[in-house]
Amino acid sequence: MALKSIQFKQHTFDISYEIVNPEAKVDLIILHGWGSNKGLMKQSFEKYMDGFRHIYIDLPGFGKSTCSAELTTADVARIVELLMIHINAQKDIILGHSFGGKVALLLEPKILVLVGSAGIYREKSLKVKTKIALFKSLKLFGLSKFRSLFVADDAKQLSEYMYQTFKNVVNEDFSDEFSKYEGRALLFWGKKDTATPMSSAEKIHELIKDSTLEVYEGDHYFFMNNASNVSKKIEAEFLKTLGHA
Repeated sequence: MALKSIQFKQHTFDISYEIVNPEAKVDLIILHGWGSNKGLMKQSFEKYMDGFRHIYIDLPGFGKSTCSAELTTADVARIVELLMIHINAQKDIILGHSFGGKVALLLEPKILVLVGSAGIYREKSLKVKTKIALFKSLKLFGLSKFRSLFVADDAKQLSEYMYQTFKNVVNEDFSDEFSKYEGRALLFWGKKDTATPMSSAEKIHELIKDSTLEVYEGDHYFFMNNASNVSKKIEAEFLKTLGHA
């Protein structure tokens, strides 16, 4: 494991990363989802795709990386990009799970691998809308200390910077960004995913012109049991792009 200090918007972010197969010539950047870390992704993919240099990154505020300011997804992508410049990493293939999928998209790799990616806005239920309205009312009366009763499970243990970041990223609609992506995209999804449902997969597949969609049994973390098959498809796609080069 290594740590690199990145300067961004007058703040310092210590970003933790790990490189596997350091002598390989093709870079595979692997980004985790919200609330996760590089360890989960490394556990899933480390033993596969040994022709690629794997670069596992803890996004700001997760794992062993620090977060010293409120961020947007675009900010996170820029921080990752600055790290990549420091370690001389290329945008050959970038794989992103969930929130990491949005970050991967903004980095505009040659091959984009979206695993249960976030980015398609879903209308909140009436129950959630009511909780938000009630919390805003309590804030007016100085009762924001009851925040934990109202926020999503993903946000309950967050620092103030990360809570503000969560609010910034959770409702983003990346439909335009998906439609503007001009590279090759591989979409992998769990059939029973409730965090980023199949309707999101179908919408992203429709928006990205050059994309394929593979569906597996399982939920939001389906890839942990299907990493071998997902890896083979990524390798096959990369070999195909070499043939067209």
